[in-house]
Amino acid sequence: MSPTRAESAPSKSASPSPRPFEVPLPWTESIWSRLQASRAADRLAHGLLISGPSGVGKRALAHALAQSLLCQTPNAQGLACGQCADCRLLAAGSHPDLIEVGPDPESKSGEIPIDAVRQFAERESLTPSRAPFKVALIDPADRLNQAAANALLKTLEEPTGHSVLCLIGERIGRLPATIRSRCLLIPVPIPDEAAALSWLASREPRQDWPLRLRLAHGAPLRALAESADDTRLEQRGQCLNGFLEIARGRGDPVTVAGRWNEIGAGRILDWLVGVMGDLLRLSVCVTPPRLDHPDRRDELAALAQRLDPAAGHRFLKRILEARALGESNLNQQLLLESLAIDWSRIGRSART
Repeated sequence: MSPTRAESAPSKSASPSPRPFEVPLPWTESIWSRLQASRAADRLAHGLLISGPSGVGKRALAHALAQSLLCQTPNAQGLACGQCADCRLLAAGSHPDLIEVGPDPESKSGEIPIDAVRQFAERESLTPSRAPFKVALIDPADRLNQAAANALLKTLEEPTGHSVLCLIGERIGRLPATIRSRCLLIPVPIPDEAAALSWLASREPRQDWPLRLRLAHGAPLRALAESADDTRLEQRGQCLNGFLEIARGRGDPVTVAGRWNEIGAGRILDWLVGVMGDLLRLSVCVTPPRLDHPDRRDELAALAQRLDPAAGHRFLKRILEARALGESNLNQQLLLESLAIDWSRIGRSART
């Protein structure tokens, strides 16, 4: 049986890891203000669905809200004080009124099972131990299996009046419409590029933030996390080199696909989406307003002049479909080989 995270007991040899107290990121401040206004008016929704791409701060927002709701003395902006007894329990990861529900770490499926939701529902139905609320963080909500989603729906349909459920997810379309309709949708968008770069520079001065932000598809927290490991940039270079070798007829697609598979299909497909987008932009505009791989502009521009846009769009659609299947049990090597062979055909047509 998979416990909810709040119920998972730490080992005897280690104490729970302290948790940082979150503050709203600059591009989520308006969302935060609306949530606090709803709370002040006693109109905060029982179910919140916080959605957005990876690395935009949706989890930071959810944790900040949970800390705020459980703190004894939040400040004027609604932020947790970090000093009261409840905040100390939160920092220790042992607050009895915070329930975290996630995938079973021992399961290969990565799904949130029904047992976890049943345990959560039992705790959620009880009166809060210390705070005015019980707060549940269900993350990632888009990994609820069908049985777990059905069990959660019952909790959403019959709110206790003293609980707030925060569902966090990137692919909320996977959730049943019945769950989505019973939650207040809170989308966390990709921030303006200038605001994101300003925030990144405040964390660490770097000259390559614009490139890293583009590679992270505009998501600042993702760019920050990936900046700690330069192997990501090296792998991206290997991916693009193989892509261009195939297009020029100088690389065997099966061999290139093998190198891609060593890096990982998820990353490769992500980069291929970006490079195909760049090629299509460059095929219709000499100076497009943005490129995902601006450091390879000249090579891509030369290829874009010979690319059949219709074939390029079809291939981009294939990559997107493959990426959508990325978490399935498909053979990743065969998937990448198929894409590489398709791309070699498009490249051959572009050379003739």
